[in-house]
Amino acid sequence: MTTVTPSLDVVTVGAAPLRPDDVVAVARHGARVELDPAALERVAATRSLVEDLADDPHPHYGISTGFGALATTFIPLDRRMQLQASLIRSHAAGTGPEVEAEVVRALQLLRLQTLATGRTGVRPVVVKTYAAMLNAGITPIVREYGSLGCSGDLAPLAHIALAAMGEGEVRVIAPRSSSERGTSETTRAAEALAAASVAPLELREKEGLALINGTDGMLGMLLLAAHDLRMLLDTADVAAAMSIESQLGTDAVFAADLMALRPQVGQAESAANLRALLAESAIMASHRDPAVCTRVQDAYSLRCSPQVHGAARDTLEHTGLIASRELAAAVDNPVVTLDGRVESNGNFHGAPIAYVLDFLAIAVADVASISERRTDRALDVARSNGLPPFLAHEAGVDSGLMIAQYAAAGIVSELKRLAVPASVDSIPSSAMQEDHVSMGWAAARKLRRAIDGLARVLAIELVTAARALDLRAPLEPAPATAAARDLLRTRVGGPGPDRFLSPDIEAATELVTTGAIARAALEAAAAHDTTEEQS
Repeated sequence: MTTVTPSLDVVTVGAAPLRPDDVVAVARHGARVELDPAALERVAATRSLVEDLADDPHPHYGISTGFGALATTFIPLDRRMQLQASLIRSHAAGTGPEVEAEVVRALQLLRLQTLATGRTGVRPVVVKTYAAMLNAGITPIVREYGSLGCSGDLAPLAHIALAAMGEGEVRVIAPRSSSERGTSETTRAAEALAAASVAPLELREKEGLALINGTDGMLGMLLLAAHDLRMLLDTADVAAAMSIESQLGTDAVFAADLMALRPQVGQAESAANLRALLAESAIMASHRDPAVCTRVQDAYSLRCSPQVHGAARDTLEHTGLIASRELAAAVDNPVVTLDGRVESNGNFHGAPIAYVLDFLAIAVADVASISERRTDRALDVARSNGLPPFLAHEAGVDSGLMIAQYAAAGIVSELKRLAVPASVDSIPSSAMQEDHVSMGWAAARKLRRAIDGLARVLAIELVTAARALDLRAPLEPAPATAAARDLLRTRVGGPGPDRFLSPDIEAATELVTTGAIARAALEAAAAHDTTEEQS
């Protein structure tokens, strides 16, 4: 999904934990990374501790032993470089379709951040190589399946490390400054590294393990999804306002004092949006007189929009808390502690991220569900308060938006299936050594699909509500909803005889996913509010 480009051209790694916007800027928009010099000094100091342990005749996990169920196997000094390379080659076992480039870049960046903490025991050259690959746009091919979300996202991270070794395949993405930013054809990693003057890594003790033991894939996808969902929830408020307005609903139920009776933060935010979006609407004013409108209250899909959208906002806020903690983490096993010990741990388990990924999928499904119900009401002559059946130009000859609602309903049904938690599943691996896993990678993959589905459902509601607003002429909508309608009209035609509908829905979806609809409406609402205050 393409959203507003953060205004970050350069992101510094190693000085402080990355912020969500840093990850989006590098992963999605090609911002360059710079390494904090102090971080490289920490990395070098920690590496000296690992090298001391490498000479110890007593085994140390990941340094002089095998991995997983083979952790008790001692590896002699002359075989350890082979051990590290073999680890990466064997673990780069992904299969299925390619993962999106923005996910791979997030994966690279987040692993780079952990390496730069100095807690993993790698050499500075490893850190520099990962930064150079990102800046050169070298994006390894990562496959859909291979991670169980425990011991880290092993297979996806192994594909990154394999490319750093000069093996496997990559795509090269032009930097942010290029006018032709995009994804190239696949090429061999060795050729891409050579073209960028980056020497392939020859891994030493501990380094192979440090490159693959992290939850970076699921965290990267969480951050990208949260970025997109924040904008989509604003869009959902815009779509709801347009539906409420065009269906002659009431905005009285969104009053601040009523919201204060139930002090949910997200609900109050969505209700405030609805009040602002509907301010000064001639359509709303036309039926405020009880003699004109005899309905006591609106259906839930109209009246309870801020409660549902607000609950999703609060879920997203909780997700942000978990993500911020993960961004401050150094996930590896074993890890080099601040006092110089090398200790095994379980911090690579993806449960904290997997749970919130699943939580967001539930919220996404429900926001889409209430959106589809608002769309359906607009098309039903028995419930739309005077609109023509299916908003058709000539009902019977024309079907109007009948099948657009079918598309929304089909997506919502899919989103309900995607809301089934992945994190409640587990399957043992590595000869029962890794006998409980998070399935966080799978939770992240299905959330990405759900976010895409929500954008399409909202687009269909916007197309429907915009047509309904036009059909209320000569009454005029609110300045904010009119701004959203007018922007939509630059890409999607208004009422009239049936036409090829799919391009309209795709165009509306693009306006949703770029954030254009939300910006147009909320900026118009803010401008109107400022004008009112000045007058």
